[in-house]
Amino acid sequence: MSYKPDEKDWMAYLYGEMEEEDKRKFDEYILHHPEARLELEKYKNLRNILSGIDDKEVIAPPIFIGDHHSSGNGAQGQTFWNTPIIRMITAVAASLLIILLAGKLAGTQVTVSHGEFRMTFGDAPARDPVPATSVSAPVSPEQVQQMINASLEKNNSMVQESLEETQKKLETSIRNNLATSSGKLDQLVKDASSASQQQIRQYVDGIRSENMQQVKDYFQLTSTEQKKYIENLLVDFAKYLEQQRNNDLQLVQTRMNSLEQNTDLFKQETEQILSSIITTVGTPVSQETRN
Repeated sequence: MSYKPDEKDWMAYLYGEMEEEDKRKFDEYILHHPEARLELEKYKNLRNILSGIDDKEVIAPPIFIGDHHSSGNGAQGQTFWNTPIIRMITAVAASLLIILLAGKLAGTQVTVSHGEFRMTFGDAPARDPVPATSVSAPVSPEQVQQMINASLEKNNSMVQESLEETQKKLETSIRNNLATSSGKLDQLVKDASSASQQQIRQYVDGIRSENMQQVKDYFQLTSTEQKKYIENLLVDFAKYLEQQRNNDLQLVQTRMNSLEQNTDLFKQETEQILSSIITTVGTPVSQETRN
């Protein structure tokens, strides 16, 4: 992957100031480079340490570094010099060099004699035969760097001490909170276990009364429903009997009508037969009488 983040990208990613496209490239870079993940963890730990330090007012140095835009390889170098820690170190070193140069040009002399500290500028007057201690030679850049390193080491030690003290306070606070929570929990358990037998009996009686009332309501509701069911059943049975009686009456009526019709028919047939017999029997007698 050709993409490689610089320190500005690291800071922007840590503080959530990176654009979406740049953040996606940065995530891909971390995914493919294990050493980048380790470096990211170091930056996060450093940020957590610095976030626990109280802010203090800092007087701005009298030197300002202007922003210069360049292209190619120069852009990365300019971004490195524009980081806050490098600018602070450069400002401190430049201030020390200006003070030393002003002292050199003004002929600053420092004398200590008989418990007296004296600082003079220019040629010192010959007031005391005791030879004055002249100012040492200007401090070299290597010595300035050593002073800066010593200051940084002291600052790191102070930060470490502050971090350890904060860790101890945090652990103490956690222990106190745990002890308080444990005490409250024990008190709640004691309060719950201190319920009297009378309260438990009242609670059980209340539950029993509620259960009995529910059973009564259930039986009453069931009895009402069964009564309605039996009434409906009796009404249906009465309707069935009425319908059956009507059907039987219709059947008997039909059969009586049929029987009456058959009787009439039989009567007519009998009369016809008797008439026929009488007619047949009476005709020969008449003929014999005529003869």
